[in-house]
Amino acid sequence: MGTSSSPSVSESAAVATGAISRPSLFGSQLPWADPAWYRAHASPYYGPSHAAFRLKVRAFVDKELTSSNCTAWDEKKALPRAIFKKAFEAGLLPGVVGPPWPTALVGRSFNPYPAGTNGPNAEFDAFHELILVDEICRCGSGGVVWGLVEGLQIGLPPVLLFGSQALRERVAPSCLRGDKVICLCISEPTHGSDVANLKCDAQLSEDGTHYVVNGEKKWITNGMFADYFTVAVRTGKPGSAHKGISFLLIERNMPGVSTRQMLCSGVWASGTAFVTFEDVKVPVDNLIGKQDEAFKYIMYNFNHERWGFVVQANRFARVCLEESAKYAMKRRTFGKRLIEHPVIRWKLAEMARQVEATHAALETLTYQMCTMNKTEQNAKLGGDIALLKVQATKVFEYCAREAAQIFGGASYVRGGQGEKVERLYREVRAYAIPGGSEEILLDFGVRDAVRRYESQSKM
Repeated sequence: MGTSSSPSVSESAAVATGAISRPSLFGSQLPWADPAWYRAHASPYYGPSHAAFRLKVRAFVDKELTSSNCTAWDEKKALPRAIFKKAFEAGLLPGVVGPPWPTALVGRSFNPYPAGTNGPNAEFDAFHELILVDEICRCGSGGVVWGLVEGLQIGLPPVLLFGSQALRERVAPSCLRGDKVICLCISEPTHGSDVANLKCDAQLSEDGTHYVVNGEKKWITNGMFADYFTVAVRTGKPGSAHKGISFLLIERNMPGVSTRQMLCSGVWASGTAFVTFEDVKVPVDNLIGKQDEAFKYIMYNFNHERWGFVVQANRFARVCLEESAKYAMKRRTFGKRLIEHPVIRWKLAEMARQVEATHAALETLTYQMCTMNKTEQNAKLGGDIALLKVQATKVFEYCAREAAQIFGGASYVRGGQGEKVERLYREVRAYAIPGGSEEILLDFGVRDAVRRYESQSKM
């Protein structure tokens, strides 16, 4: 059997005709390099359009998100603007905001099929989005992934879901088509997970035409090259906590907006920024939703954000496993290949069982997302997604460490055979903390389960 990451000719033909009734072999078939359905395991979750879309995304990743590109963009601490447009032209970029596909805003319907092939019409669902994000993460760079999709995935949904029609139509198309970049601004120097007590202030002018914004935001993904900032601000009185928070769409060309690069241990290409707002005048038309009600919008957005972190973290754990297996099959020590040493096989097995189990849980939650509307998802899945985010980041941390041990000194060098492992080892904390730290989410998962139990017990 070959080791090419490309699908077979027979699968390409089957995809083109929509004739796949069960998964076919796809990818390198290196042990655990891809999810189980790539190894032709039967699955109730995926159909012909998912297999076709997988082929389409992989072609884009293999062509555009190469190791040399990832390294260059990491060093520059930014992505070239052209990559956003390429992702749109490939029929991928709008998918990162989740279903339904925003046909009216981007001027084209969802087409899962690679260029030159056709198949039955398909509705974009959460499994298509899972495939999209999972495949992009094969590049092995959290900075590139966050640079390309994260700002859009978490920064645009508040506009799409709660913004006025005029605001949506003015802002969303350019972001979804890769012409503009948007980011989410919630965390502050003194408040990360403690969203209810953020301090960035927005005062309504006496004539009621605009807000005057003053404050700082920290650790803002895409902040260095964003055109739009979806900003959580305090419009309520001091001490109003979660009841006094609003969302404003602030534009980079507004006087008083400034950003500076943060020097982080990882995710360099994502343009992490410290953002300062000094007497920024923001038209009231840029208010997202209702004044003082953004805390619930933020919570509404968290499930999708955390689900995305699960997808990313577990694929990065899988990349660590894949790189380790490849290295162990060729590296020789003490007269034999690493894979022939029992302790190395034990390490690979420990990594594999955790990655595979986490992906299975991810598919189960993704299926629930396909059967529930947003309101039901928020009511029923918040705690489960929070716990799975912790599971995924802990597995990522474990696999990054074990991969580094297998690679030895090669994992301590930027570049070379251990390049992906070295980079991902530095990026673990970027997944364990943002979107709710592990400690916060573990506590929330239990509190949510108890709340639902006690609520049902009273019925």
